[in-house]
Amino acid sequence: MTEISHSRVLQVAVPIVLANVTVPLLGVVDTAVVGQIGLPAPIGAVGLGAVILSSIYWIFGFLRMGTTGLAAQSIGAGTAAETTAILLRALLIGASAGLVFILLQVPIIWGALWLSPGSAEVETLARGYLSIRIWGAPATIALYAVTGWLIATERTRAVLVLQLWINGVNIALDIWFVLGLGWGVNGVAIATLMAEWSGLALGLWLCRSAFGAALAPALSRLRDAAALAQMASVNGDIMIRSVLLQLSFTSFLFFGAGLGDVTLAANQVLMQLLTVAAFFLDGFAFAAEALVGQAVGGRSVRAARRAAIVSTQWGVGAVACLSLCYLLAGPAIIDLMTTAPQVQQVARDYLPWLIAAPLIGVWAWMLDGIFIGATLTREMRQTMLISVAVYAFALLLLLPLLGNHGLWAALMVLNLTRGITMARQWPKVEARAKQG
Repeated sequence: MTEISHSRVLQVAVPIVLANVTVPLLGVVDTAVVGQIGLPAPIGAVGLGAVILSSIYWIFGFLRMGTTGLAAQSIGAGTAAETTAILLRALLIGASAGLVFILLQVPIIWGALWLSPGSAEVETLARGYLSIRIWGAPATIALYAVTGWLIATERTRAVLVLQLWINGVNIALDIWFVLGLGWGVNGVAIATLMAEWSGLALGLWLCRSAFGAALAPALSRLRDAAALAQMASVNGDIMIRSVLLQLSFTSFLFFGAGLGDVTLAANQVLMQLLTVAAFFLDGFAFAAEALVGQAVGGRSVRAARRAAIVSTQWGVGAVACLSLCYLLAGPAIIDLMTTAPQVQQVARDYLPWLIAAPLIGVWAWMLDGIFIGATLTREMRQTMLISVAVYAFALLLLLPLLGNHGLWAALMVLNLTRGITMARQWPKVEARAKQG
């Protein structure tokens, strides 16, 4: 294997961080463009429709992580045909899942709007938005596979190019269709649909190295029983782990809502700032996925250890800088995000939790990346089950005693428990590297 250096980690991580920065921009532009119509219903319809589809597609996030771990190990083992076969299997899963969504779009849209009701006007506009965007489901889900495969091959600059292309096309078409042609909410949906399919086309072109000499032997391996069983196991474990994690964060917002509108708003402001930390950590966690995975595939304990240490050093350094930034400029940042005096004051009261959160959560985040690279997904699932149980106990104990401080403390307990339980499983990473 190529020596795992600090520069190599940064080459993987930095483009991911930059790609993540572009993600919120699209939502801002969508809202701003529709806002020019001058009516509240179109804004609500686009927001509701986007949240519904994001929630549905999020279920398939396992395809990104599972593809990265398996492909990275295949690269480390030097099995080019299997590396291509992993991409093809993931693309087939994405295309098949998307086709199912298209075929079942009527009950899916009806059920989603029943769970997230709005006014009659908002629901009518949202239904039109969803009925257009659902045709992009195969492309959107398949892009998870493309992104995971590119990360495994350390081609994160290609991931950045792909993200910039999709968002750029979407924004340009948004402006043209809505402001130029007057297509309203449907124009936003059509713009996103075209951006998704053009993004998949670009993504496949960026993965063109997979479709060369290795394609023919890869096609013959598509139905390999052992590989299919491993893929199903890895993806199933990651999906369960991700659902548990999402339920935990959802419960945080749910219990926060019970503490009053001002507290809920303050928590939302602070959680958005915590999301910024996640954007930075993604880059270094993805680097761990790719480099640890390649080390495991190459049966190098030394390389696996080195990849874990170097990527984690950068992850810790990044969140330390962010926590320092929040310590020094937190009140000013809060004031930029909300002009409501009550919300500003309450957010300041809980700012110490935001400062501590990245420093506590970085270990769990980085170990997630390490375990995905080593495909220790069963261990990820089991440690998440333990962590969620501890989190639930902490909520029952601390929320009645300390209110919102107890809620934030329970969230810290969740991430601390995740970090500790996975750290205790570290010997399995080295054992996995020995076995290959």
